[in-house]
Amino acid sequence: MNLRNIAIIAHVDHGKTTLVDVLLKQSGTFRDNQQVAERAMDSNDLERERGITILAKCTSVEWQGTRINIIDTPGHADFGGEVERILSMVDGVLLLVDAAEGAMPQTKFVTGKALKLGLKPIVVINKVDKPESRAFEVQDEVFDLFSALDANEEQLDFPTVFASAKNGWAALEPDGPQDDMHVIFDAIINHVAPPHVVEEKPFTMLATTLESDPYLGRILTGRVETGIVRPNTPIKVMDRDGSVVETGRVSKLLAFRGLERIPADEARSGDIVAIAGLAKGTVSHTLCDPSVEKALPADPIDPPTLAMMFSVNDSPFAGQEGKKVQSRVIGERLMAEAEGNVALRVTETDEKDAFEVAGRGELQLGVLIETMRREGFELSIARPQVLFQTIDGQNMEPEEEVTIDVDEEFSGIVVEAISLRKGQMKEMRPSGGGKVRLVFHVPARGMIGYYGEFLTETRGTGIMARAFHGYIPFTGAIPGRRNGVLISNATGQSVAYALANLEGRGPLFIGSGIKIYEGMIIGEHSRSGDLEVNPMKTKQLTNVRASGTDEAIRLSPPRRMSLEQAIAYVQDDELVEVTPDSIRLRKRHLDPHVRKRAQRAAEAGEG
Repeated sequence: MNLRNIAIIAHVDHGKTTLVDVLLKQSGTFRDNQQVAERAMDSNDLERERGITILAKCTSVEWQGTRINIIDTPGHADFGGEVERILSMVDGVLLLVDAAEGAMPQTKFVTGKALKLGLKPIVVINKVDKPESRAFEVQDEVFDLFSALDANEEQLDFPTVFASAKNGWAALEPDGPQDDMHVIFDAIINHVAPPHVVEEKPFTMLATTLESDPYLGRILTGRVETGIVRPNTPIKVMDRDGSVVETGRVSKLLAFRGLERIPADEARSGDIVAIAGLAKGTVSHTLCDPSVEKALPADPIDPPTLAMMFSVNDSPFAGQEGKKVQSRVIGERLMAEAEGNVALRVTETDEKDAFEVAGRGELQLGVLIETMRREGFELSIARPQVLFQTIDGQNMEPEEEVTIDVDEEFSGIVVEAISLRKGQMKEMRPSGGGKVRLVFHVPARGMIGYYGEFLTETRGTGIMARAFHGYIPFTGAIPGRRNGVLISNATGQSVAYALANLEGRGPLFIGSGIKIYEGMIIGEHSRSGDLEVNPMKTKQLTNVRASGTDEAIRLSPPRRMSLEQAIAYVQDDELVEVTPDSIRLRKRHLDPHVRKRAQRAAEAGEG
């Protein structure tokens, strides 16, 4: 059968998974009466809730005698580690761009890698039915982007398709005809080259993605470069330098057909398959026939840029809401995650009940924590720390390219806030509709915790995208949170009367009737220092009737924080307590005397 291998690149929320849904339906992959969930490629709960693709997934459709393998890639920079390697499996890319927003940084980052590999792009301008659509302007922007990324003549002569994936049509003009998606299928078959087939050589395959299955063990997915592979054949695994990692057999060979993986009798050069039966093979390893001597060239895995400390929950409420609380269980779960997610690095610390988990960004680590709490784990999470590197004897820190779209009236506030975080503005231009596009280069340290502040300052109208840019010399201290916190000085249940009196001290994080303990953070202080307060103080009752006796207490709604907001909010001497039912903020040392001693020791050390 004719083959085409293609990856879909897009920024978050530009309609990539919706487009794949429509392609699957219109190619006849599903029966007419088959019940299929919306955004079928978003297979886990978190992907559905957040509307983002976290894991790269492969599917395949058949169109007029040609099998098209489609890889749906994550659009967020934190999960970009997967995208870079996936491009080695495909022969073309479908670049999906929003007709209003245009090309965004993550698109730029991955597209640059695709163009360097010589892949031919097909540009799909999606959401052309939106009232703010500017389809032809965006097409020109994409051309400018390609030329800025040193695309060759053939890549610059890209076909453009205008589409509305939500309404299920694509055409060569923005205004129609609005029939179906056959234009995209035809563009893939006509403009993407079939894979280079070499069947007479021994079997070789580069492992591109890795997952763990409770029944099959490690499953490695990749494209068969040369030869033919069948179940039960002996293979060996080689590292990038040619050293043999292990030898084994193909216990299961799985091919992608629609949304399912089905057992296959053989896979030939050019096809994308999954292989089970290996114990040590991982991403960027070469799976090959025992006679092969040379490993396939592979990109090294990019180093993590951010680390968090995961430790046992030692609060007074430990073990009340979660079932998995021991350090051994937490360690085993983290090691299993690191085995299937190559962008994570887990190391055991000197304190036996804590683990350092390093990854690409706050969102990636936040997704891991959210997954674990849903599985019944209780954890204490420390403030994220940036990972420095020593390059040529110099201390270097990661830098990010931050692209922000805001209304013109908020641009001044954003520029001021990012300059305080040691950011440098690289570009400022109008992007239509009264909005301004700002591009900054900012140390990754400076961006920790900024997103919540950014949404507040822009009244929720700003759009921010971040992508790893490189390493720069250490830029010096960056000011942290300016306000202190309100700390409970006793254990019990919060009382509305006490909270009403505390509202003048600053916004609260809890309502009345909530279980609290000594050292727990219950609100933000309106001033710079921390303040210990009593949220359980009740009204002194007398037999004398006072004028204010019968007044009902009305509390302002508490400020609820999401997991990512809580992690970004805490300082170095604070922790986030995560359980299946609650997210609490607390001081690292709950006892006020121990806390003061630690603070004095820290100040003496700085002095």
